[in-house]
Amino acid sequence: QVRLIESGGGLVQTGGSLSLSCSASGRTFDNYPMAWFRQAPGKEREFVAAISWRGSSLYYSDAVKGRFTISRDNAKESMYLQMNSLKVEDTGVYTCATTGLQQVQPTKDPRQYDYWGQGTQVTVSS
Repeated sequence: QVRLIESGGGLVQTGGSLSLSCSASGRTFDNYPMAWFRQAPGKEREFVAAISWRGSSLYYSDAVKGRFTISRDNAKESMYLQMNSLKVEDTGVYTCATTGLQQVQPTKDPRQYDYWGQGTQVTVSS
């Protein structure tokens, strides 16, 4: 069974930084693309960033491009999200996700992803 566990959320002031991690288990990690999504209270789930199974292709939403960096370490079966210059509007529950299909390009569509973590709260205060 695929299991994803996020960590690293917390409370930070505007302009600060946080680093999130997503640890995976239950299957071979390095054949599958990964992604981060977030959901703010009262809002729809929103794509944040995605990374291809080899880590060679990176995708970002316009809202975080230039401020967030997604990466993965296949040897550690982990994915990361470095968040800099945080804004109040970055507040939300951040969840990592992965697909059920191997070696496919990730997309922004949450329907592509079959496995989801529980999420970690990120709160940015003004």
